[in-house]
Amino acid sequence: MKTLNQFKNFTANLPENGESDIMPALFMGHGSPMNGIEVNEFSAGWANMAKSMPFPTAVLVVSAHWFTRGTKITAMDFPPTVHDFGGFPQALFEVQYPAPGNPALAKETASLITATAVELNHDWGLDHGAWTVIRHMYPNADIPVLQLSIDYTKGAQYHYNLAKEIAALRKKGVLILGSGNMVHNLRMVSWEMINGGGYDWAMEANDKFKTAILNKDHQALINFEQMGSEVRLAIPTPEHYLPLMYTLGLQSDKEQALLFNDKAVGGSLTMTSVKVA
Repeated sequence: MKTLNQFKNFTANLPENGESDIMPALFMGHGSPMNGIEVNEFSAGWANMAKSMPFPTAVLVVSAHWFTRGTKITAMDFPPTVHDFGGFPQALFEVQYPAPGNPALAKETASLITATAVELNHDWGLDHGAWTVIRHMYPNADIPVLQLSIDYTKGAQYHYNLAKEIAALRKKGVLILGSGNMVHNLRMVSWEMINGGGYDWAMEANDKFKTAILNKDHQALINFEQMGSEVRLAIPTPEHYLPLMYTLGLQSDKEQALLFNDKAVGGSLTMTSVKVA
């Protein structure tokens, strides 16, 4: 599907049978890049989630690790695997996730967004916020994968609203996946708790997030700076939190949120993930 018309013809033939058939939306707590090559409770949770959902026509990832001025979307036929980290074993750098892109879907997505002009990008690829998760979900790399960047000049409300502009893609079988961490303070990581456990403030912040998500109190989550000192420690910088805004922005009034992989690691990170359906 190399042209916009081909994509439109393809999606026009996909069924739209009501809200029960809309592709779920996900927020994944991705944690350490090592989760990309380890079989553990978190990667198993991602794989099991994929098995519980319809097979998507494509995956659109909003990753904490593509933080840009302005909004960009990958538009190449074959996005490269980006190893955007350092200090990890060579085996992690050798991983390739050769999923195709879909330039036509990139153009279609850009056309849905009216809040800003979207740049079709041919320089990035799939960073570790995307491939470390998706390779466990779809190990055959046979689904087109695209990334939508996060404009660092904009706040949470903007990103929440932007998500609503691309919600129609869910009716076409596109899985929109935010990838970050709700609690993410690397400066305060405890190696004694690296395999599980969180500081009191981290657990309290995560409980606030979970309560608001389950109660659909999206405005509180948008105004996260006002949620207290625990949350300010949990979100010293917003890039890992903002992908959650996309998942919440996609939630309809009739949809519920399901939490999974709900665990703290390293004292100051939570892997808590969300399915909206």
